[in-house]
Amino acid sequence: MKVKIINKSKHTLPEYATLLSAGMDLRANIDQPEVLKPLQRKLIPTGVFIQLPQGYEAQIRPRSGLAFKHGISIVNSPGTIDADYRGEIGVILINLSDKDFVVNDGERICQMVIAKHERVEWTVVDTLDETDRGAGGFGHTGKK
Repeated sequence: MKVKIINKSKHTLPEYATLLSAGMDLRANIDQPEVLKPLQRKLIPTGVFIQLPQGYEAQIRPRSGLAFKHGISIVNSPGTIDADYRGEIGVILINLSDKDFVVNDGERICQMVIAKHERVEWTVVDTLDETDRGAGGFGHTGKK
């Protein structure tokens, strides 16, 4: 799939780390380091703008290494970039640890996954088909 991209950052285009990676790493594009204090969130620019085809979205997801080692995540994870959005991709990082975290220019701050999606057309009904699960939700299967 070919996707139009404008790269106004000082860094290379987003890229897959391995041949079978689902997500591409996005990098911080900042003029000076940004300090994230515990429980603080900041919008970090990437300098990247994309044009997705209709029927696709870009999902912005945390990097597992940053989450595990430093408690850094994304507030609205996964973030969604719609096909009609043309602005700069920004990432809302949050520090869930008890220590300051410094975001440096060029640091890989998240993953971007391009995914196909469908649009629904609602059919209003009075009942839904029965299943074994029924209305069982949060923790309904218990411990196994």
